[in-house]
Amino acid sequence: MKRSRFRLSILRCLLICAAATISTVMLLAVHVSPSFKSPPVSASNKLSKRWEISATTELRWTQELAPPQLSKIIASSSGSRKLGGTDWATSPEFDKLWEHPSNRGFVPCVLPSSSYSRPGESRGFLLVHANGGLNQMRAGISDMVAVARILNATLVIPKLDKRSFWQDTSKFGDVFDEDHFINSLLNDVKIVRNLPLEFKKAKRAVKYFTSWSNVDYYQDEIYRLWDDHQVIRAAKSDARLANNNLPPEIQKLRCRAFFEAIKFAPPIESLGKLLVERMKSFGPYIALHLRYEKDMLAFSGCTYGLSQSESDELTTIRENTTHWKVKEINSSEQRARGYCPLTPKEVGLFLSGLGFPSNTPIYIAAGEIYRAETLMSDLQSHFPILMNKEKLATEEELRPFRKYASQMAALDYIVSVESDVFIPSYSGNMARAVEGHRRFLGHRKTISPDRRALVHLFDKVDKGIMKEGKKLSDQISEIHKRRQGSPRKRKGPVAGTKGKERFRSEEAFYENPLPDCLCQSSSF
Repeated sequence: MKRSRFRLSILRCLLICAAATISTVMLLAVHVSPSFKSPPVSASNKLSKRWEISATTELRWTQELAPPQLSKIIASSSGSRKLGGTDWATSPEFDKLWEHPSNRGFVPCVLPSSSYSRPGESRGFLLVHANGGLNQMRAGISDMVAVARILNATLVIPKLDKRSFWQDTSKFGDVFDEDHFINSLLNDVKIVRNLPLEFKKAKRAVKYFTSWSNVDYYQDEIYRLWDDHQVIRAAKSDARLANNNLPPEIQKLRCRAFFEAIKFAPPIESLGKLLVERMKSFGPYIALHLRYEKDMLAFSGCTYGLSQSESDELTTIRENTTHWKVKEINSSEQRARGYCPLTPKEVGLFLSGLGFPSNTPIYIAAGEIYRAETLMSDLQSHFPILMNKEKLATEEELRPFRKYASQMAALDYIVSVESDVFIPSYSGNMARAVEGHRRFLGHRKTISPDRRALVHLFDKVDKGIMKEGKKLSDQISEIHKRRQGSPRKRKGPVAGTKGKERFRSEEAFYENPLPDCLCQSSSF
């Protein structure tokens, strides 16, 4: 009898515990269920679609995601943060990945000297047609500011390129802050928004200024045009000033124009900063300038890893684009010499080799990736947290900019400059501009891939001679330990080059403004 009562007591206790457990689970379900509304977030972070990602969900490259639930994707990948029982994100090795190189005391020194004078009486008006993509135009406009100073000209707000591959109809004020541009350069050059009506029919000289020219060219050959003309029109603006050996005041003016005066229009700046804020909600992030758009591949002739039909498509584009002069390109030779952008698959191997964990947030700064659904899968498998402006912003937020390539590129530029680490897959105009800007802002970490050396390693992996792992990682890290954006003087021409090739082989002025615009704090 006593045993029966004892068993009944035990059973009663078990039933009570079970009921308590069920109640607790139900209570927790109410509070942590995905359907539960998150605490209020700032209006800037409210998007139309919810972001609910489990640990097993694979993100499609084109999937639209929304930022209010960013913490969920971070939580879903928390398992990969644990290595040997410790939190990888708090380890010294993790911190080292994001550590900026020492700036060795170098800071911007772009203020004019005490002998620098305000612009004198203008000799005439300088009209400028800025050609190329966003950053080619920014560099060209900055050069034309300096040319206007040399020529004692009044600069008319430049016209942006509307005939390039991108067919962008943006005006200067759509992309850049026109008031800021004019006011910032008030003591350097006279700037007007439009050519005055009384000069519309004035005799004008249309000139293609010689590339990489020095001050003497403008003072001797171009300045004399004022004798017979009131208006000079620069038909192109890119690379019209030499990188080196210009007067210090001119070099400083170029930096003031490029890094300070040419600011993006307020709507672009506002959304760009918002995208940065949303990326930083992940923690430290990489901005990857992935040059793998159709026009880039067609222009460069780089078809490694593509099918025959894809290669033929790109070749046809190159042959039908009249202003691309080189038509016959050997893709294998281009790649072996390091002249091709890294493929998405190669980028994945590269980032893994540098030691970045698989849950590293990566912002893809790029246009439309060629064959993205297929070719992004390898990079996605290495690093599933791939974001871009289309994923971070709502359709409503992005709508005003979507039809304009230069404005969309400006958003990428802002997120790239403000990233914890910037990595370009190819050294084009965007990569050079961002690297230079990050140097100007304190030598923020920028890892420049040695594509020629990497291709040699990746070919070994493809052939089975080498496997992904410590040996590959050690070699990649060793190659790039001195390619992370630390201070150094701008590189001069490659030995043995002559003529235009000599100038073309130099490191671009805006890519590395040291020594002209960066000085050690103890030296001034």
